[in-house]
Amino acid sequence: MKLLLRVVAALAACLGTPLAAQDYEPDCERIAAFLDDIVEQERVAGASALVWKGGAERCFDAAGMADREKGREFNRDTVVQFFSMTKPVTGVAVMTLWEEGKFHLDDPLHWHLPEFRDVEVLRGETVDGRVITSPPRRPITVRDVLRHTAGFTYGPDGDPQNHADLVWNDLQPLSPDKSLAEFSQAMAQVPLLYEPGTQWHYSAAVDVQARLVEVLSGKPFAQYVEKTIFDPLGMDDMGWPNARTDLHRLATIYDVGPGGTFTPVLNPDWIAAGFVGKPMTMGGGGLVGTVDDYLRFARMLLGDGALDDVRILKPATVGLMATDHLDPSIGPERRSFLPGKGSGGFGFDFFVRTAPPATPDENRGSVGEFFWDGWPSMLFWVDPHQDMVVIFATQKMPFDNQLHHDFRDAVYGPEYTGR
Repeated sequence: MKLLLRVVAALAACLGTPLAAQDYEPDCERIAAFLDDIVEQERVAGASALVWKGGAERCFDAAGMADREKGREFNRDTVVQFFSMTKPVTGVAVMTLWEEGKFHLDDPLHWHLPEFRDVEVLRGETVDGRVITSPPRRPITVRDVLRHTAGFTYGPDGDPQNHADLVWNDLQPLSPDKSLAEFSQAMAQVPLLYEPGTQWHYSAAVDVQARLVEVLSGKPFAQYVEKTIFDPLGMDDMGWPNARTDLHRLATIYDVGPGGTFTPVLNPDWIAAGFVGKPMTMGGGGLVGTVDDYLRFARMLLGDGALDDVRILKPATVGLMATDHLDPSIGPERRSFLPGKGSGGFGFDFFVRTAPPATPDENRGSVGEFFWDGWPSMLFWVDPHQDMVVIFATQKMPFDNQLHHDFRDAVYGPEYTGR
């Protein structure tokens, strides 16, 4: 017994904080007050928050409006646009095929998508304006595509900054009028911004993953995801808008300006006109559904690949996805905006926290959590340390990291260390 106590004491010392300090329970009143405050302060039109912990729902609350013009409240049945929270779903689909032995993580991408065999890296321009490109020093691997180190772009954010932006603008790889096969052919013509494996750069890599799913499974991407993930998990309201008839339930995305100005950016009518009946089914975005749909997906991840009696992935595969795969040589200066997400790295379609928050300005969270977010300030995370899933739903642009910081403060409270 004395030996056991000494071991426990030593472990506590290594953690740098008493074991009892890790006890934590969500404060639902504090979370509800946060939602009310951000609506009253006109930071968002509406929002909801859901906390699942220890095998049960602990908190759910909603505030504000899903559609200010039509007077629809933001509630549990509201359908939201998840944008990049689609990416972890695509990653799970890819890894189901990895478990079937359809590919190796370090396979060259062109073994499965031959159009990427002759991809070029952008090197610069000559003094007379001629573009300089050359083949990469090594092929793009599937692992690169899963961790955003392939060197791909996402196109220009504003005015084109380089030749890759110009090619993207010309080819429009992610046009709703293109299929994933056509996207992949166009994407392979856009020069890489960096040598594969040398930079973390957020990109259309997850749409390449979606095309991989089609090629490796022999099925359309949306059909494969529906049959492999959505149907088994009971995610009845989740899907891509191009095949939906219930877009009247969709919340409007608002551009929120100074002084509480709310400009509709993407409302149900615009989404229907832009996507319904079009061939594009993005792997990196596009999913719409309810927070309860996404909760079932996130609970599967928290359950090491299983929800109730349904298994989607093996525990080791979820662990692989939720492990930092960025080489130490990819330092903070080579990780784009990723360090702003917290102390950590990147796995397969997830940010992975590897250290507790270093300062009060850093978003709160637990070591070992994994998460991603979506452009209209959407957010979810899986916290295995606390046996917890949290989903924050809102439809606000521009993306608001301060909102996420404040929400995490409301969830964890002022005393939580993140260990």
